[in-house]
Amino acid sequence: MQQHDKLVMMANQIAKFFEAQGEVRAVPQIAKHIQDFWDPRMRRGILEHVASGGAGLDPLALAAIRKLHPAPQVSAHQA
Repeated sequence: MQQHDKLVMMANQIAKFFEAQGEVRAVPQIAKHIQDFWDPRMRRGILEHVASGGAGLDPLALAAIRKLHPAPQVSAHQA
């Protein structure tokens, strides 16, 4: 299993859950769920995957992830 496969699977499951609401309502809800419940490393990982093409992502998940802001990097002096 590749590094991003699990994140893709999880994002697609979230998209499937919200898809009945229709794209206009589902996309912001998917983005909010990922922003609120995924840790920064997971968000960075899925953003990297999207930056490299986003293979395997449900179209709703892909649209939602494109709305996410990159997770802040923790520098050595902040830790």
